[in-house]
Amino acid sequence: MKKTLAWAVTLVTAATCTLGAALPATAADDTTATAATAASLSSVIDTSKLDPKAKALVDEILAKLPADWQSRRAAAAAKYGIADTQWADIRNSAINPGDYQCQDTELSAYADSLLAGADQPMLVFFLYLLGGFDMPTYDALLFGTESKSNTFGVNGEYTNELTSEGKDLKKFWDIYSGDIQLMPMHGTDVFSSPERLSRTLSVLYGGTPEDNMGLAWLIIALVQYEPVLQDGANPMFTFNAFAYSEKEDPQPLGISDRIVMGDGILQATKAIGLDDTAPRAILAHEFGHHVQYEDGLFASKLTGPEATRRTELMADAFGTYFLTHSRGEALNTKRVLDSAKSFYQVGDCGFTSNGHHGTPNQRLASSTWGASVANDAANQGHILPSMKLDELFEAKLPDIVKPDATN
Repeated sequence: MKKTLAWAVTLVTAATCTLGAALPATAADDTTATAATAASLSSVIDTSKLDPKAKALVDEILAKLPADWQSRRAAAAAKYGIADTQWADIRNSAINPGDYQCQDTELSAYADSLLAGADQPMLVFFLYLLGGFDMPTYDALLFGTESKSNTFGVNGEYTNELTSEGKDLKKFWDIYSGDIQLMPMHGTDVFSSPERLSRTLSVLYGGTPEDNMGLAWLIIALVQYEPVLQDGANPMFTFNAFAYSEKEDPQPLGISDRIVMGDGILQATKAIGLDDTAPRAILAHEFGHHVQYEDGLFASKLTGPEATRRTELMADAFGTYFLTHSRGEALNTKRVLDSAKSFYQVGDCGFTSNGHHGTPNQRLASSTWGASVANDAANQGHILPSMKLDELFEAKLPDIVKPDATN
């Protein structure tokens, strides 16, 4: 089973709308970027709005791309699970949006600001169509590795915190976790190295890394040309954290179990004042997905949006249980729940989307419940088996997701 938790692309799409790039009606309604809409999306690129140098860059890139580059990009995304839940087709759901409180959050507002003020908004949108905002994710997923030399955060400021927690998580949970690698994602590393970028381009568009070296140089030049992209350091490129596993996958690709923590998501939590424990909460959430992989907890009777919501809320609960447990991180509950608003912040209102993660209120409620299980236990030194914790969560889930709207 493959699964990536792709926040980045969702936020990129929202941000491209703020740049004034007029999405076609199908894309605006569905907020998806599937292969079916890729062709129509490209039709909104009006190169006449670019200055001569930017237009020349775009023309050169298009000349080097294969004719079917959009379908190749979509095929790569499907093969490697990039955004495989967030970009699923919109379909009907039994969930009634009118029954729930759902609102924009500080995190979504922060994301909207990341590409604001671009000198060449159409150029940024073209980069989005190319898959440029996913390229650091591909790099980390396919070529990343755990190493003592890895650093977390733009300036390495989260390195000790996250590497230490990664070890604690493996000791805490009763699953096989020796093969789970923890690794960072740095946008500038990818967009300052044509060698690294070209190998990702070969995955997206075919050919060898050597064949794609010229295209890599052009894309780097494009990124450097637009100041708002900060030479690849804009948090939008790495606004992601995800867990990946091929356990029980009928067609494994040979990629090791891993958790990737992007600089952008760490910058975001700091920007909205949640960097006290939010980075650890996000890592604990992603490790919760590995508990699900190992225990086979993704399977349920639920389908569509409700199925994804269940697994995301469970990961919230499992992560907070670890953070507040006396044999986990043993963090103060109020402190954790304040930072658990990082989950609240990424709650979404996509009730009919297969990538629905739960509303902000539901995500906070799930974290609160996870903390209560740890704090209310008669034996504070006992760690519940993960399957027992799942049993308790399944019983609590209907209460967590019950309608909460006030009329």
